[in-house]
Amino acid sequence: MALNLKTLATRSMSAVVFVVLLVGCVYWSYLSFTIFFFVVSMIGLYEFYKISDKMGARPVKLIGFLIGIITYLAFVFVGEIVSIPQEMLYSYHRLSAAIMPLIIAGPFLILATTLFIRKENAIQNAMYTMGGIIYAVVPFALLNHTVFYCVGSEKFNSAVILGIIFLIWSNDTFAYLGGSLFGKNKMIERVSPGKTWEGTIIGVLITFGLSFLFNNLIFDFNDYTWMILGIVVPILATIGDLVESKLKREAGVKDSGNIMPGHGGVLDRFDSLIFVSPFIFVLFKLV
Repeated sequence: MALNLKTLATRSMSAVVFVVLLVGCVYWSYLSFTIFFFVVSMIGLYEFYKISDKMGARPVKLIGFLIGIITYLAFVFVGEIVSIPQEMLYSYHRLSAAIMPLIIAGPFLILATTLFIRKENAIQNAMYTMGGIIYAVVPFALLNHTVFYCVGSEKFNSAVILGIIFLIWSNDTFAYLGGSLFGKNKMIERVSPGKTWEGTIIGVLITFGLSFLFNNLIFDFNDYTWMILGIVVPILATIGDLVESKLKREAGVKDSGNIMPGHGGVLDRFDSLIFVSPFIFVLFKLV
């Protein structure tokens, strides 16, 4: 196949812009961090509902976006963005605590509304509405807590989130290279024809090794915690990639969107982080 220089240039430029924007927003401040992932979650929710339409579902998009926005904002630490009096900050925390039960009850409220909808497949549409929030919003919302509490302190620290992202990128890169050089046995061909067991294992092993290098140079975790991250992050990242590939395959689409020329949409770029985020949230709450 002849090398298309124009396509290569487009993909390269798009990738550079994406990396600079992601790293810059995550590193700069909590405000830029939370705004970036809020935008990502809303675009991701839009892409999920668009894919749902391709699969024959009709999610209730207005309700989905409303609950999605409320869900994300409930995890945001407003006191870290603007200086507000302690009394108002306390009231905000009480409001956030009151919103949490509503978020938990949200799926059941969506299901209850189907009783009054006469359209066909109302239950199915409600399930897709909730699925979009769970898949495209909750993982990014959880990062707002992880970025504060993952190092045992209540200060904004983007280093670990960036480290997790670099582990994901490392796994993607070495799995691709390993598969290209040594791949013979397809992993799940009906879902992702390009993935091989050889490439996946190489990606996981090299990423596991690099995780200790990251820890020694940048972070200060005990070896037990970082060992868990080093092995589980690449595995979950691979599963996240496969799940998104299956979602697109069942919808009959090549990419989730076209926001990134040559690379697809938000869900294409963050499919791995979507699966990794809930795990690291739970892990850092336990350690």
